[in-house]
Amino acid sequence: MGKIDVLEKLGKKAITADGLAQKVKGDFDLLPEIFKGISSTNPRIKYGCAKIISLISEEKPEKLYPKIDFFVELLDSGLKIVKWNAMDVLANLTKVDTKNKFDAIFDRYYGLLYGEDLITVAHVVDNSGKIAKAKPHLTQKITSELLKMENIPTTPHLTQECKNILLGKAILTFGMFFDQIENKNDVISFVKRQLYNSRNATKVKAEKFLKQIDKH
Repeated sequence: MGKIDVLEKLGKKAITADGLAQKVKGDFDLLPEIFKGISSTNPRIKYGCAKIISLISEEKPEKLYPKIDFFVELLDSGLKIVKWNAMDVLANLTKVDTKNKFDAIFDRYYGLLYGEDLITVAHVVDNSGKIAKAKPHLTQKITSELLKMENIPTTPHLTQECKNILLGKAILTFGMFFDQIENKNDVISFVKRQLYNSRNATKVKAEKFLKQIDKH
């Protein structure tokens, strides 16, 4: 499959995003075409290419790191799926972030915790574990941001029930890097408060977290 027809095939459903991702992994010279596809007016091409980039960032982040500034710009995209993919890619690139580019946009990235919808905020929370693992020196800053989640404002697309879901996600995330956290007591207090959360699934996550740390 050559560069000329790769996006056309994706647009015509002659190949899936997953299938094309495998092709790119075998020939990274196709990457410029995939980046071009993100600007396509064809939704199948645009979102397919965004997914491909996200998949590659998980396995071969070093191949995308030279384009990290491109993904930073996409954080301002009005297209939510493109923004969410960019958020995931940036988190994956922290593993190879030799120039500390992520550190420079930390406040911008975590400012998305105050987004107006559940999925945007969830992407920040869900990605925080891998970011803390890749950049241990940011652990305390990440912890501080996640501890503020009880106080994020509700919106028509971020209801109290959405917040309850996010608080449960935060508990799982803290579990991923709890050993790195200095202010463990603050996190434990946060989790204990969720024992009284109105969402049962979040209560259960809190109970499991507290039992787990009691074993250590």
